[in-house]
Amino acid sequence: HPTLAPRTYGAGLSGATVMLRGVYELHGDVAARLLELLPPLAVVPAGPRTRVALDLLSAEAASDEPGQDAVLARLLDLVLVIALRAWCTRPEATPPAWYRALADPAIGEALRLLHEDPAHQWTVASLAAKAGMSRAAFAQRFAALVGRPPLGYLTDWRMTLAADLLRDTRQTVAAVAHQVGYRDPFAFSVAFKRARGNTPSAWRASS
Repeated sequence: HPTLAPRTYGAGLSGATVMLRGVYELHGDVAARLLELLPPLAVVPAGPRTRVALDLLSAEAASDEPGQDAVLARLLDLVLVIALRAWCTRPEATPPAWYRALADPAIGEALRLLHEDPAHQWTVASLAAKAGMSRAAFAQRFAALVGRPPLGYLTDWRMTLAADLLRDTRQTVAAVAHQVGYRDPFAFSVAFKRARGNTPSAWRASS
């Protein structure tokens, strides 16, 4: 959940400076994938898009109206996404392969499907059909751009989601397994232990 703290320096004077400090509290494996995009400190100069969004955010932070918290949260999300996109296009940025692959029309569509519906019983053939490619061409292109075969990437994503569900919810292991696409809790436990080095129950206890 983001929080925002506006600070004004030289208020009432010509050329006053407004500093907007936004904070996101992130934890878990899904958040770690996002943080992989960034160095410890990333400076993104304001461009045409960020400047407009920051002006809106600054104006809203200075007001006190009903629904302000909801508006601030959405605007802060907008600024973050625009800043992340701007950072990832800079020469010094080294985003992970999966992020770069999102720009490819076919592979980007496949990644979107995997991210949005990981519990679906995807096959390479069904993903290739959605991407409008032959099975062999799709598998080869996906692996080249993402660095993993399609189903290997899907398993990694499922285990990432499962790790956060085990840590942050009270769902049973069977319920978590079902939510990430495993009908058999035992098969899920085997896959999770292979990926994380612990059974789901042991992972939950240690987290």
